[in-house]
Amino acid sequence: MLTPPFPEIDDLLHMMGEAGRRLAEIEASEGAAGNISVCLRWPVEPRSRFPLMEEIELPQRVPELAGATFLVTGSGRRLRELPDVPTAHIACIVVDDGGRTGRLYTSYHRRFERVTSEFNSHLAVHYDQMAASGANFHAVIHAQPMHITYLSHVPRYQDERTLNTRLLRWQPETIVNLPEGIGFIPFAVPGSAELMAGNVAALRRHRIVIWAKHGVMARSDVSVKRAADRVEYAETAAKYEYFNLQVGEIGEGLSPDEIRAICSNFGVQQVIF
Repeated sequence: MLTPPFPEIDDLLHMMGEAGRRLAEIEASEGAAGNISVCLRWPVEPRSRFPLMEEIELPQRVPELAGATFLVTGSGRRLRELPDVPTAHIACIVVDDGGRTGRLYTSYHRRFERVTSEFNSHLAVHYDQMAASGANFHAVIHAQPMHITYLSHVPRYQDERTLNTRLLRWQPETIVNLPEGIGFIPFAVPGSAELMAGNVAALRRHRIVIWAKHGVMARSDVSVKRAADRVEYAETAAKYEYFNLQVGEIGEGLSPDEIRAICSNFGVQQVIF
């Protein structure tokens, strides 16, 4: 939940750009992979940056988000290019009364035909989280970090408990920032209703989830950069695990007792160790 003074559209576009650039820097967004969206529930004037408007039907009905505003990346856009001309790569959607349709605002610089194909998952997560919590802000990122995506192809890491006990052992910051651990969703076709439903359920329990053999989705009700941080924490943990596999698993990582001591010292509630 954010408190006044609320960020303006330009502030949010800037933060989305910084998040996109960082995801590209950590190799979590090759080519046009990855997408970002934020939802806000305070009044903004979209035409200040997005003068063109058309009516669209939303992927699902979201009546509790009537009047809410989304900023969402366009399909086929490169996250590394977001900071250059944000309005060329990002659309603004304002939800109509009833939550079935919306007004899609874009700029004259628009370089995409439609918003990301994963918008159904983005919208469903925003709706589920904000309806339950009453939050006035929510950010969602889908990215494809190399090491964590690779590990999701390995059978033993497809078990959520094994995944977490092996990845969260490498540095103290990981359990502090991901106390609920990392969720795992078995493979589902990108953009499918199956992936959307699994994603919504998993993100009720976690702040980041792995889409098996595809990538991750992370969320935050504080900032889009905080969601990007969660991708980076998870990918760094996966990189340590990958390195350890390469050298014959000679590293032991933090012990469960050491992790519990860290959590006790920092007041972190966790149920993994």
